Parts: sequence; C-alpha cells; structure tokens
Amino acid sequence: MKLATWNVNSVRKRLPHLLAWLDAATPDVVALQELKCETAAMPRAELEAAGWHLAVVGQKSYNGVAVVSRHPIQVLSEALPGDPEDTQARYVEVETGGIRFVSLYLPNGNPAPGDKYTYKLGWMRRLIDHTRTLLAAEVPFVLAGDYNVCPTDDDVYDPAGWQEDALVRPDTRRLYRELIYLGLTDAYRVLNPEPHRYSFWDYQKGAWQKDHGLRIDHLLLAPTLADRLAASGIDRGPRGGEEPSDHTPVWCRLTQ
Repeated sequence: MKLATWNVNSVRKRLPHLLAWLDAATPDVVALQELKCETAAMPRAELEAAGWHLAVVGQKSYNGVAVVSRHPIQVLSEALPGDPEDTQARYVEVETGGIRFVSLYLPNGNPAPGDKYTYKLGWMRRLIDHTRTLLAAEVPFVLAGDYNVCPTDDDVYDPAGWQEDALVRPDTRRLYRELIYLGLTDAYRVLNPEPHRYSFWDYQKGAWQKDHGLRIDHLLLAPTLADRLAASGIDRGPRGGEEPSDHTPVWCRLTQ
C-alpha cells in the first residue's frame, strides 16, 4: 500500500497536476491540504471518473483537507476533537484500505508570538490528546499532512535565519517531539537520514532554484504500522512543473 500527502495549494487550480501525479505515481491513499474551496466546489466528478473515492472538508478561499483513496472511505470525523468552536477546515479522519487515515493541515502560527501562534500550539495539544486516544484503541493509523513544523535544523535551509519563525520556535518543536514520543514513526526520516531534504519551497527569491526549502509535510505512522514500512521518499517532480504548488508530495510504502 502506497500512502502520500500533498499540500496542493488550490485543488481546482492544480487539478491537472494532481490527476497527472495520481496516474503516474499510483498511490493508494493520499492526504490533500489547502484545497482553498468549499466542499461542494471540490472537483469530485473528475477525480471519481479517474477511479478515486473522496472525503472532503472544504472552506471558502482558505484551508481545506481531503482524502482520496482507491478504496471505499468511511468518514469518522471532520474536525479535530477538543474545541467545538474551531470551524477551520483542517482535519478529516477516515477508514480506508484497512487503516485509519488522517489528512491534517496544522496552523502556520505566524506572526509569533501572537494569537495565531497561540492557536497553533493549542491545535497541536489537541492533536496530541487525540493521538493518545487512537493509540489506546490500538488501531493502525497514519497522521498525514502539512504540519507547518520543521522538526530539526536539518529540515530548514537556513536555521539561523528562521529561528524566530513559528515553524521552528522551541515551543513548536517541543510539542512536535511530544507527539512523536508517543510512539509514532516519521516515515520519511526513519529511512532517509540525510539532512536538508525538503518538501516545500517558497515562490519568492528563487527558493526552488536555490533549493532553499523546508521539510514540513510528514507521514507519521502508528506503532502497529511502523514494522510494515518498506520505503519512503519525497517526489520533487511536481514542484518543478509549470505553475506548481509550493509543496511537493511525500510518500511511503507499507507491506501487507
């Protein structure tokens, strides 16, 4: 089973890119983020015609997450538990292909400190609490998405220049470590220890051409799936295309 995550940065604008990549890369289940459209505006017909099942939580102009799968999908939750007043479209949890699969879009948090950073840290705390619940249930699960977290200095091209950013601040990394230390496996990093491999490059200042990137898109595996991890990687191809997303897909393969 091949799993992936991709922040597409507007699913309607990138639909040709998405369909082409799905056909070429042949994943089984994909988490998408930053749809930037309401649920009803998702290009469902085009994806279903290509053989995909969908679960979508959209929002006008901002945010938005989805799961596309070759297998039927049962939607379990359309919001991260813990704050019923949080209406931002950042989380969808499903059952598909015999696993629990989450697509999440963790808040950016800038400017930090400030209200947006407080929201980010609170969201991360809720994610940790919910992950404890999933672990207690002993279900095989994957938390896939754009975490807006560079876990270490190896995951950012200029650590000194980024040290005050919400993606790398100490409180951000502390909560991310707390999440990982629950027993999760970073599917990319565990098989690819070399530093400075990125999943995001800004559109500004020639970041892609200079390889000035960040690794902020992650696939975190439950202990029940870690032993099944066979391969993982970052597919840089889509970022080099015409009018690409500023992110590129991250993937892993599990044995049966």
